[in-house]
Amino acid sequence: MPVMRIWHGRVPLQRADEYEGFLIERAAPDYASVEGLLRLYFTRRDEGDVAHFLLVTVWDSMESMRRFAGDDPELAKYYPEDDEFLLEKEERVSIYRVFYER
Repeated sequence: MPVMRIWHGRVPLQRADEYEGFLIERAAPDYASVEGLLRLYFTRRDEGDVAHFLLVTVWDSMESMRRFAGDDPELAKYYPEDDEFLLEKEERVSIYRVFYER
């Protein structure tokens, strides 16, 4: 069964459009380069002066997810450029087993 990995990050609203571009240009190709990625959703919700980013990836197996994230796939993976944007770096992501899909 597939597994879902969910990461959350917060960026100052004035930098949110720039961060979107970074995610599309830098992060998306990195995710896509790993065999076993089934779906990739980059989402954004603006709230006051902060933009919340939720990155949801669906993998065909935990092994595929590990090829992307490392031995402990619940540890968040960051790029050096993230330091320029993120208000803080959350240490962990959420992982869910997909038990039904339509």
